[in-house]
Amino acid sequence: MGKFSAALSTSERTLRITVAALMRACGENQTVLAVGLRLTQGQVSRKQTGRAAWSLGDIDRLSAHYGVPVPDLLCGPTHAVGKLSPQRIAAVIGGSQEVITV
Repeated sequence: MGKFSAALSTSERTLRITVAALMRACGENQTVLAVGLRLTQGQVSRKQTGRAAWSLGDIDRLSAHYGVPVPDLLCGPTHAVGKLSPQRIAAVIGGSQEVITV
């Protein structure tokens, strides 16, 4: 049982790190991601801090939101970010894709 729990927590940790890397690469914050996943910002925050788990449905929505197949989401942050469409990547990594008009 202990080995299974350790493997599960490693997978969950990898997914949290991957989601953070995808958010950064796309210039998104938790609020933007929450809208894309039909969750609240608080729910995304709890999932990203490990206080709540990402469900299989959440992972399917992450896949659709980022255009990255589910298996690629589970291969780690470098792999998943490499699968992003060039249109999804922010001009400045960690920057915002929002356009402000004056």
